[in-house]
Amino acid sequence: MIEISNAELVVMQVLWQTPHLSANEVVAALDNATEWHEKTVKTLLNRLVSKKALGFDKDGRAYLYYPLIAKQDYQQQQSRSFVERLFAGRITPLVAGFAKQNKLNADDVAQLKQLIAHWEQQQEQKHD
Repeated sequence: MIEISNAELVVMQVLWQTPHLSANEVVAALDNATEWHEKTVKTLLNRLVSKKALGFDKDGRAYLYYPLIAKQDYQQQQSRSFVERLFAGRITPLVAGFAKQNKLNADDVAQLKQLIAHWEQQQEQKHD
């Protein structure tokens, strides 16, 4: 599992949205969202390359960076890790906590119901 810091994740978000950017383009994309210096962003890019979270292509004198891991794969990996660490692998306490704090809206509930219905349908097909 690739461990990505919060700062590195900010850089990954930029490259998931728009892959194949130069370091200067990543710096420009982060200019409004962070107060990081160019050297900081380049350090984060190099760390992500070392961790094999990013790859790059050489384009003349510039390097164009792109993600080596899909955003959805990373989100699933981190979600599993979070649930394992804090809830012993059980989703129910997590959802219950959100429900108790009124953090679920009607769309969330509808999507959860749809996911459960889909899961139940798959389970029935496995037993047929």
